[in-house]
Amino acid sequence: MAPPALDWDTDGADWPNRAASRFIQCGGLRWHVQVMGALDPGRPAILLVHGTGASSHSWRLLAPLLADAFTVVAPDLPGHGFTGTPAGSDLSLPGIARSMSGLVDALATSHGIVPSCAVGHSAGAAVLARMCIDGSLRLRALAAVNAALLPLRGLAGHLFLPAAKLLSASALAPRLFAWRAASGAAAERLVRGTGSILDARGVELYGRLVGNAGHVSGVLRMMASWDLTALERDLPRLPCPLLLMVGTRDRTVPPDDARRIQARVPSARMVELSGLGHLAHEERPAEVAAHLRTLLSTLTGPAAAFPGAAPCA
Repeated sequence: MAPPALDWDTDGADWPNRAASRFIQCGGLRWHVQVMGALDPGRPAILLVHGTGASSHSWRLLAPLLADAFTVVAPDLPGHGFTGTPAGSDLSLPGIARSMSGLVDALATSHGIVPSCAVGHSAGAAVLARMCIDGSLRLRALAAVNAALLPLRGLAGHLFLPAAKLLSASALAPRLFAWRAASGAAAERLVRGTGSILDARGVELYGRLVGNAGHVSGVLRMMASWDLTALERDLPRLPCPLLLMVGTRDRTVPPDDARRIQARVPSARMVELSGLGHLAHEERPAEVAAHLRTLLSTLTGPAAAFPGAAPCA
């Protein structure tokens, strides 16, 4: 029996930017997507993709700062937040990239939203990079906050995947983890472990996510399927400029990874976010927004159409 998922009417009753939320059925999934800003064909659209274990709430402070000049789209990834995940869903990097491609095409068909830029946090940057390299997403620029684009090194790399597979195979593990993480103290420890310091509201929202067995199950299944070896090989083929925003206090993704990525991607440039951790965009959203506005000031008009993705009902 699948663990209980988050309920929109109860768990989402006070969700950040709730008025911007909508649900879209696509590719066998019921997606939770937040859309902010005017739906104007002449206005550039930005796709925001959160990282593992988070949800669209991760952009709760940043998205409104961009919505005055851009159409902002922020979905929950499959198995995360309020987006569903059927039992047989492929939560590997290529699988999630294909699902996201279908969603992006559905948004273009039903709402006329065609992103010209995207921002990915952590594993969300890997999803976007995979889509760009595969040709299912055509962007003028890709920005990444503490991008997780490279395989884990050392002992952590050898232990991570087997441990995740073992936990994801257990029906009890998500419920046990959620039960232990349901307290505010547990959520605060998890956030602090990233090197970031969030306000009480930010910590409470992460606590709500990790205290739900359905969300935890989706996260474990994604972690168990995650492999960045092919993406590392393909990164030099990234077809658009890449902006790497790096928190100097990040304890989740080594800041030195950004320099390794920069050496592999000719178009990449890096900016440091001094004193910020893995959740930098939640700590100082105005600073991240300023870097994005500089990047986006060069973008005009809608992006090209997406090839090869069939519309979803």
